[in-house]
Amino acid sequence: MATFTNPLERWQHRFDIEGYLFGEQPNAYLARQQRHLQPGSALSVADGEGRNSVWLAKQGLQVDAFDFSSNAVIKAHQLAQAHQVQVNFQCSDWQSFAWPPARYDNVVGIFFQFAGPDQRAQLFARMDRCLKPGGVLVIQGYSTAQLRFNTGGPGELDHLYDEALMRASFPGYEVLDLQTYEASIAEGSAHNGMSGLLGFVAKKPLLGD
Repeated sequence: MATFTNPLERWQHRFDIEGYLFGEQPNAYLARQQRHLQPGSALSVADGEGRNSVWLAKQGLQVDAFDFSSNAVIKAHQLAQAHQVQVNFQCSDWQSFAWPPARYDNVVGIFFQFAGPDQRAQLFARMDRCLKPGGVLVIQGYSTAQLRFNTGGPGELDHLYDEALMRASFPGYEVLDLQTYEASIAEGSAHNGMSGLLGFVAKKPLLGD
């Protein structure tokens, strides 16, 4: 069995496989929120092998995406090429990413639950920083109910989401969709089976609101 001394080593190993660890199709919750997406630009946070950023580009958006695993980014480039879309991929961890202020019309984060409470607060603040006023935020993650399942996720309660956390993390946002639910998901070999999930879509207030 492989042993790892740091998260990057672990994820490099996980992505060093034939095929796509999380599949090639976009996250189902993200795809259902298509109607809420704003035209223009999008950022896909901790994008992995590119399934979500490529889908966003196929919706006609100008997409930036980053992940700290070079193995994942290589596969993301290949996926974008296969789908004949352009995505500006960067190999970067979230701390080093530039987070340009008020740059994006949409910011998307799907299953990026590597962060505990302190780092998560910093990460959410940077996502807010780079979203334009009036822009849309889409987050999908595991809810606290995921501890009852063994189908993916960090397995640590303080890394999981609930609705109160999402509302408190983005005060002033107009909530367009917020739901906690259980569903069977099939996203490659890594996310497979009945899962406790949370979906959150919200619009950043306009200046002066």
